[in-house]
Amino acid sequence: MGQEGPAGPAPAGLVPAEEDRAAGLVPAEEDRAAGIAPEGLAGLRWGPDGLLPAVVQDVRTGQVLMVAYMNEEALRRTLAKGTTWFWSRSRGRLWQKGETSGHRQQVREIRVDCDGDALLVLVEQVGVACHEGTYSCFRRRLPGAPAAAAPAGWFPNAPAESAAIGAVLTELAGVLAERRRHPDPGSYTARLLARWPDGPLKKVAEEAGEVLLAAKAGDRAAVVWEVADLWFHTLVVLTAMGISLDEVAAELARRRGRRRAAGERGDAPETAAGTDPQRREC
Repeated sequence: MGQEGPAGPAPAGLVPAEEDRAAGLVPAEEDRAAGIAPEGLAGLRWGPDGLLPAVVQDVRTGQVLMVAYMNEEALRRTLAKGTTWFWSRSRGRLWQKGETSGHRQQVREIRVDCDGDALLVLVEQVGVACHEGTYSCFRRRLPGAPAAAAPAGWFPNAPAESAAIGAVLTELAGVLAERRRHPDPGSYTARLLARWPDGPLKKVAEEAGEVLLAAKAGDRAAVVWEVADLWFHTLVVLTAMGISLDEVAAELARRRGRRRAAGERGDAPETAAGTDPQRREC
């Protein structure tokens, strides 16, 4: 099967038509049952062996997990079942990721590169991706190659194992976005988003008050706990409004840059921060 090119007319497409499925490659139920996607696989350039390389990436953090190969049947099964299937070149057969380990990959989106000869599969990983027991298969650096200044603990750990604030917030924002796209009745976040705007906004106000009370009492542990609650519910608000962390980061960077520029000019802080003398940038 893996040695032959695609046969027959091009099947349906890669991106679901429904708006609530736009960011996750989960076809409509009737298409899933048929094992096809709504619009066709036209434009894919299969290799001479009938395969395409598939790069698998964590949808929450962007971490590259593994690289495998798909033939047309593997891609059809991936689209139909919502979990990853590949073609094993060494064993000469189809295989489902996690079929023996249980470490399956829930497919959220599939992208095609500009030449149509490679796939990017965005997944929620269950367990670890590598058969050696690490979250990512890319745990070894090529000897003699440069060492990138990646955040400590990013490779090859699962998202929850990294305590770097940027990684944690990015992962959490990704999870919240998934809850918005694919509501789960058992999810607190999904229930909160369903009560937009009053539900999330009331929680932000409530948690902000809890931070004030904890700080006033000098309770360090309580402040950490309540700030985590406040940040979580603030992220829920950003998610509901379609505002990304990058937009907030850009605003903080803009303010920081303005403050530095004002310092170089010798301006007073209130002049650099704008017309409001009570508002000062960090």
